[in-house]
Amino acid sequence: MLKEEFTNRMQELAKKIGILLNEKQINKFYIYMNLLLDWNEKINLTAITEPSEIILKHFIDSITIEKYINKNTTLIDVGTGAGFPGIPLKIIRDDIEIVLLDSLQKRVNFLQETIKNLELTKIEAIHSRVEEFSRNKAKRESFDYATSRAVANLSTLSEYLIPLVKVNGKCICMKGSEIKDELEQSQNAISVLGGIIENVDNFLLPESDITRNVIIIKKESKTPNKYPRKAGIPAKEPLK
Repeated sequence: MLKEEFTNRMQELAKKIGILLNEKQINKFYIYMNLLLDWNEKINLTAITEPSEIILKHFIDSITIEKYINKNTTLIDVGTGAGFPGIPLKIIRDDIEIVLLDSLQKRVNFLQETIKNLELTKIEAIHSRVEEFSRNKAKRESFDYATSRAVANLSTLSEYLIPLVKVNGKCICMKGSEIKDELEQSQNAISVLGGIIENVDNFLLPESDITRNVIIIKKESKTPNKYPRKAGIPAKEPLK
């Protein structure tokens, strides 16, 4: 996709979710897209390879959660994969300090190369499983926000995210259309981990019929030390 067409499409769709992008930000998104497509030929980063779909389903989708994040705060993006939503958020919100966490070294290599090419600051990519990362006393309950996009069911995701945020911090869970059962089945798990569902926002991505749900979990009390459980257990045996 030529730069002019990319610019017009990004600006048009971003404006529909209330975000105005400047030329510098657009340029970073364009470089990011081309890096993603280039690296995707070597390692599996995304099944979405059409530029128009990358714009909507990766870039615009990622920045829909910008409005939930206060200024000058810290955020961890768990299971970030190719950097979604963390890198798009960083491009439009330079004030946020971000950690990108992923369990695959090859993806972390891509993220580090992207951070370097986009000249992003106050952002780092870390190779670790979230269950192990949460055991680091310096990192546990240290973030204002934890987010994740399409990583796990809500019970499992809560066990990944809630231990990482401070009391009064928030988890921003990005989900697709079918969440009714997940919401019901995760209530106890969220409570045990110290959280409460504060809000659920349902919306369509602009100019599409793609449904998105953003679940905001507020952390009301410290998470018991036994959570998260050992690597792999939260996914195999979600808290009931």
